[in-house]
Amino acid sequence: MKITRNEATTHRVPATAPLLRWSGALLAFLMVSLIAEVGSAQDSRPAEARREGKVVWYTGAALLTAERVAKLFEQAYPGIKVEVHRSGSERILQRLMQEAAAGIKNADVFNSSDIGHYVLLKKKGMLAKYMPAGAERFPEGFRDPEGIAFGWRAFPIVISYNSKLLPSGDAPKTWKDLLDPKWKGKLVTAHPGYSGSIATYVLALVNLYGWDYFKQLAQNKPHLTQSVHDPAQVVAAGERIVGANGAEYFLYSQRKKGNPIGIVYPQDGLPLVVTPSAITSFSLHPTASRLFTDFIFTKDVQQFLADSEGLYVPHPDVTYPPDKPKLSDLKLLTVDPEELERRSEEIKKRFVEFFGA
Repeated sequence: MKITRNEATTHRVPATAPLLRWSGALLAFLMVSLIAEVGSAQDSRPAEARREGKVVWYTGAALLTAERVAKLFEQAYPGIKVEVHRSGSERILQRLMQEAAAGIKNADVFNSSDIGHYVLLKKKGMLAKYMPAGAERFPEGFRDPEGIAFGWRAFPIVISYNSKLLPSGDAPKTWKDLLDPKWKGKLVTAHPGYSGSIATYVLALVNLYGWDYFKQLAQNKPHLTQSVHDPAQVVAAGERIVGANGAEYFLYSQRKKGNPIGIVYPQDGLPLVVTPSAITSFSLHPTASRLFTDFIFTKDVQQFLADSEGLYVPHPDVTYPPDKPKLSDLKLLTVDPEELERRSEEIKKRFVEFFGA
């Protein structure tokens, strides 16, 4: 497995508990490997994929998540390597577009947390039609009527706080609570110029409250980071008390490790980020790409994402930890992919205008 990443600002979470997640999932993954190898007896794709040798995965998933999924695939299909290129969704799109302009065909599978990216890539004919096995059973929000990009995982954007430094009763309960001057100098926010998830969050709140919300939020001088994962790390380290946004699943997983993180599900609604996966139309390893795509949507891998990563997934047979709220119980704020793509530059420009970077 080859990993490349581009994360200019990385805050490390204190390792206050051992990584126990593998223990509960190891047996399941051995089963995945067995199932995959048994299936290969009647499926010619593994042999063809081994001849191709690898699959190149451009992803905005958290690095640890991407590494684990890649490793599981390599265990299930020996002889097929996964080359992981991990960065913020805006950067992986930029890389994909720059390579395309230069005639470079590198990415096989593209996974971004900005659903607007898929609108753009479809228009440019850069994505291939492929429906992963079992996709007909996915919830509507995870399916693509064009049969190209299917939601692989999902998570809401939430507020977080340092549970050692701030009692839960004093934590903000709504997005508008963050506008209170008492939070000046105590907040951290990720950036839509780097994170597709944050672009989704910004548009959702602009649609809810208008741009004036962010103009007021900027007056509280939040610390700026890049990735949607960064606020969790800053809050856990006590550098700022409250995360003005962040990926719920990452916050959940860090809390499970013993880090002092409290999670608030804002009463005025939660922006929902659905991260699709698609195969590029110019893939140099098309069989390996289809095999990898089917693999990441299997029940075993999807159950792993739910159990170990705290993610919501489209597979209907997956169950969730008892301390995770059901998506159906949350007030979700969704955005239109066409609008997100159309307003992408506006979102980045206005954010910089208000926050100064």
